[in-house]
Amino acid sequence: MNLADMLVYADISELTTIAETYDCTCSSHSKNELIQSILATVQRRDVMESRVGEMMGNDLRFLNSLIFEDRTAYSLEELKARALSGDSKTIEAKPPEDPALAAPASGSRSRKKKNAAPKPPPGPDETARHSISRFKKFGWLFNGFSQQTRLLYQVPEDVKLRLREVLEKRYRSSLIIVEEPPVYRDERSLFMEDIVHFLRYVRDNDVPLTSESVMYKRQITQVLENLSVHEEMPTRAGWRFGYGRKFRDYPDRFSLLYDFVYYEGYIVEEPERLTLTESGRNIADGFTHPDPTKLYRFWLRLYKAAVPNLPTLTQWIMRLSAEWVTVESIFEILQPLVRSYYYDTQKDVLERRVLAMLMHLGIVRWGETSEGASVVRITPQGKLLVSGNALAFEDTLHLGKPQI
Repeated sequence: MNLADMLVYADISELTTIAETYDCTCSSHSKNELIQSILATVQRRDVMESRVGEMMGNDLRFLNSLIFEDRTAYSLEELKARALSGDSKTIEAKPPEDPALAAPASGSRSRKKKNAAPKPPPGPDETARHSISRFKKFGWLFNGFSQQTRLLYQVPEDVKLRLREVLEKRYRSSLIIVEEPPVYRDERSLFMEDIVHFLRYVRDNDVPLTSESVMYKRQITQVLENLSVHEEMPTRAGWRFGYGRKFRDYPDRFSLLYDFVYYEGYIVEEPERLTLTESGRNIADGFTHPDPTKLYRFWLRLYKAAVPNLPTLTQWIMRLSAEWVTVESIFEILQPLVRSYYYDTQKDVLERRVLAMLMHLGIVRWGETSEGASVVRITPQGKLLVSGNALAFEDTLHLGKPQI
């Protein structure tokens, strides 16, 4: 449903609240006049740009979690989870107060009690409800209108589209576009080929496993030597969790490859060795082929535990990298949508966990300019995968609580 349809079903008190939010000059007793005035105001590009331009922090992340999905309804609990998902802290830090304003000057009179307790900050639940309430006042969220949907919330389709357009215009104003770099990496098809190489290795070799169902170093080294992209074994000194079932034991790219073939049922971890299933043997023998769409969706679900806004980030990367753009400008634009993850900074998350993996998946090319700046560009295959595979916010793989 579009905004006009939802306004027709809304009651007059809700319409009045929206009209007051936008300073509409109309009678609050005429529903038709309220609807016409709200439509005329909300549909103005400058009005929506002004509202979006004022948004920061959790509200901006909350908005981005809604505008790329095809869903038609959300429960209150689902919206609250989205409103709080963008940051580990629900209340953003405030700058220290000016000492001159912190307390009255010596000798001045004050009506306040000297020992008055400061007002406690709002809790997570209250913070989320405030965000939802603001979006309702903007006319971006509405309660359902039937008996079955009255406890659910909906986003008007035309509002969703205009919000995407406004945000894209805002983001593009900071984008740095460059000429094609002299060198770049394009790994399209390599991941699919390496899945076949790995399954053939398991088919043709005895692959023993440790008591923790991990391949021994000798076998891992042999596998890595056969793959298209060189990776070093992770050191035991660093932390490794949150980005996959075997992320602690294997390098980043191979960890994703291994987890994918495991969850797809191509391999089985028996008590002492790794073996192929019938579907895994069919791929190794060349009768069937791994599906890049399944791999991309699997990566989204796997990494969403650590990067909740991952589907939104990939959508924006696709839209912003139609030409060669600098990684630094992408980071500056999307930084408000990224949260750090334990020892991974925001930059680590975006560059190493998102952009680098998108390169390995063949979704972006990664290059370097003659001045040494990193640049990326979406591939035709990447555009098809990202645009055709929206993922629900709640769709994720649960890997258990990280052990630090």
